[in-house]
Order: sequence, then C-alpha cells, then structure tokens
Amino acid sequence: MVDISKKKDIVRIAKAVGRIKLKRETIDRIKEGRVEKGDVFSVSKIAAILAAKKTSELIPLCHNINLTNVDVSFEIKDTYIEVETTVKSVSKTGVEMEALVSCCIALLTIWDMVKKYEKDSQGQYPDTSIEKVIVKEKIKIE
Repeated sequence: MVDISKKKDIVRIAKAVGRIKLKRETIDRIKEGRVEKGDVFSVSKIAAILAAKKTSELIPLCHNINLTNVDVSFEIKDTYIEVETTVKSVSKTGVEMEALVSCCIALLTIWDMVKKYEKDSQGQYPDTSIEKVIVKEKIKIE
C-alpha cells in the first residue's frame, strides 16, 4: 500500500461511466416495470452505493476512505443503458476506484436482474455486453 500519511485531506471527486448492451425487448421491459426481479434502477443504485463503500475490501491495495457522497444515474437508450457514478470524499487519496467499482457493480446488477430475458435458446448471452467503462472525470479541490 502506498503511504499517503503526509498528504493533506482535500475534496476528491471522480465520475465513472459505462454501458450495458441489451435486447430492445429487455429495455422495454425495464421501462415498463415488467422485470420479475423488481425495479432494476432502484436495486442497481443501492448495489452501486454499497460497492463504492466496499471498494477497499475488494481491491487489495486501495485505501479505506470515508465517502461523503455517492450518486448514481441511468440513461436509457435504444440498445443500451448507460450508468454514471459520482463519488466524493474529503481525503488524502482519490476516489476513482470507488467510482469504477460502483459503476461496474451497477452494470452487473442490471445484468443479473434481466438475464432471464437476455438468454438465447442455448442459455447464452449473444446480445448482452458491458462496455466502455471509463473514468469520465477526476477532480481535486484544494
């Protein structure tokens, strides 16, 4: 683990974004609230928040930092759903890993909730993929 003892606490903000490609029929189900497992966005948002808080337990050399906010938003397109997470902290180190983990878990939760509708006749997922997960922005406010 990197020693950050001498660094000062400052406001840290990171945004991550990613998307999950789905069948149009699945996206329609989500829009219409016809997913058997429940409200896809509510469950995914809670999972994303929890994931941000647990990042240091999942990635061995990440520092355990106090988060001051986690925001999760969803944008529905014709063939995919985009997830954006924003994580904030007042700490000695950045929060980009927390934003990335949060975004990925939101995307994986969406997949889990709709996998029943995405499978083909052989039980495979030819139309489903998680793509373009990136750190969209990283901010330090001194």
